[in-house]
Amino acid sequence: MAETLLDKVWRLHKVATLESGEDQLYIGLHLIHEVTSPQAFAMIRERGVPVARPDRTVATVDHIVPTHSSARPLEDDLAEEMLQNLERNTKENGIDFFNWGSGKQGIVHVVGPEQGLTQPGMTIVCGDSHTASHGAFGAIAFGIGTSQIRDVLATQTLAVSKPRVRRILFTGKPGPGITAKDYILALIARLGVNGGIGYAYEYAGEAIEALDMEGRLTICNMSIEGGARCGYVNPDKTTVEYLRGKPRVPAGNDFDKAAAFWLSMASDPGARYDDEIVIDVSKLEPMVTWGINPGQGIPVTAKLPLPETLGESRETAEAAYAHMGFTPGDPVLGQKIDVAFIGSCTNGRISDLRAAAAVVKGRKVAPGVRAIVVPGSERVKQQAEQEGLDRVFAEAGFEWRLAGCSMCLAMNPDRLKGRELCASSSNRNFIGRQGSATGRTMLMSPAMAAAAAIMGKIVDVREFSR
Repeated sequence: MAETLLDKVWRLHKVATLESGEDQLYIGLHLIHEVTSPQAFAMIRERGVPVARPDRTVATVDHIVPTHSSARPLEDDLAEEMLQNLERNTKENGIDFFNWGSGKQGIVHVVGPEQGLTQPGMTIVCGDSHTASHGAFGAIAFGIGTSQIRDVLATQTLAVSKPRVRRILFTGKPGPGITAKDYILALIARLGVNGGIGYAYEYAGEAIEALDMEGRLTICNMSIEGGARCGYVNPDKTTVEYLRGKPRVPAGNDFDKAAAFWLSMASDPGARYDDEIVIDVSKLEPMVTWGINPGQGIPVTAKLPLPETLGESRETAEAAYAHMGFTPGDPVLGQKIDVAFIGSCTNGRISDLRAAAAVVKGRKVAPGVRAIVVPGSERVKQQAEQEGLDRVFAEAGFEWRLAGCSMCLAMNPDRLKGRELCASSSNRNFIGRQGSATGRTMLMSPAMAAAAAIMGKIVDVREFSR
């Protein structure tokens, strides 16, 4: 019987069906960080339970670390305590820890792929909602809460219900300036932030197959923003070549055997899906969000929607306008910004920095705009500096920072102030998300954020290539 990738991974990792109706799944990789793991370690320590599979557990520090300085102790006492807890917990339990200065530290969803920890056919969990990123490799990956982190630490298994599968076919060839970030923002704008509840999203079609792994990571990363439990792309030659030579990937004949298995995990021809959506990327324009959730997105050339045209979303739209201070019917082009942020687990990889640098090279950040670039990992930072991207950004007036989550969620010193408006390459535009209760966030691609920084307002990045 033809199976989807989800069917195959689920079948291989299912231990039992529980009385609750949930399945007990074996977890192939457990990624942890400093924010959601301390309580879970305390719980198993109180019970005298050891970590079941420290060899399948990997830690990094990303959420709370400042990106302007690596001095210890950290200026924030709570952040320093969290970091010390992670150092202690990983040492006591024999868990590999990518600490500051190791050359491997970075955002958990960036370091997993670049180290080759993330592989097709795996089950992957982490105490972070954007764990769906790892689905780009053909893994089933999703975020979990603290009590579930405890369960995985103690048993390497998790009780979870199997989702339905919706296939999202991205067809056509994108025009200039259209990126994977625009694909996923367009999808969420179409289906809404709750449209994926109960589903896993299988991203497919010629436009997905044409993406490199970093573009696929961006799309899978924001699956959760559309309400999906997880999102994945079937493994192919692009996946295999990305993984070749990565530190945690088999070598030689073992690599060839692993690659054959990875490719076998792709959904079978004739597999049945619970739903299917088609998006023609040739018709897309650069996308921006204008409101207070990622579903409130429009093409950059469009006018801000009238609340009365949004049906059930009218109340949310009115709340968004009250917070953002925009006027319905006005163009989104020309909205002035105060801050530009390039980084995050969505768009903090080397290809993202290259795209942004191509826009800013030879130009200057607009007066009054604060612009920062935060590499997704120490390895990304090193590569960018080898390519001279740091100098391009610095000469344009951007701040070049250390690796971390930074202004994506502002659990660190990188925060908006007051009612600042930020052009951000991150994944969420919730009220208060970037550190100020009155701060405002507009999501877009790294190149779009870079263009906004140069012009001091929302602009169409395609104008920069004409």
